[in-house]
Amino acid sequence: MPKKILILDDSEDILAVMKEALEMDGYEVQGLNYTDDICKAAISYNADMVILDFILFGINGGELCHMLKTTPATAHIPVIMVSAYPRVLESLGNYGSDAFIAKPFNLSDISDTIKSCFLKAGNGVEHADCDF
Repeated sequence: MPKKILILDDSEDILAVMKEALEMDGYEVQGLNYTDDICKAAISYNADMVILDFILFGINGGELCHMLKTTPATAHIPVIMVSAYPRVLESLGNYGSDAFIAKPFNLSDISDTIKSCFLKAGNGVEHADCDF
């Protein structure tokens, strides 16, 4: 069964590119450009990983990461933060994220970071060729 990745980014273009690339890597992907409850979204999707943009419309992605990491039902889920403003993230801390990727990014960086996070979390990494 493929790993499920939930992506929250307010850019439809980034969501579309990441969704397509990750689905080609064998992951099941749901993209959201807004949610009023990240923990509920992650639980209802049964997410194995969450990728969050740091700066969203009216929402601090870092705070959403902190919510995920401090809520017992979602604390185990690896979270990757992405941002075009890495210095802001460095100055504010990582909010408990498992990894950080600076925008603009190379799709292979996303793929490698996801695999690394799954390995660190002990979830293993399955590729599409292994899942079907």
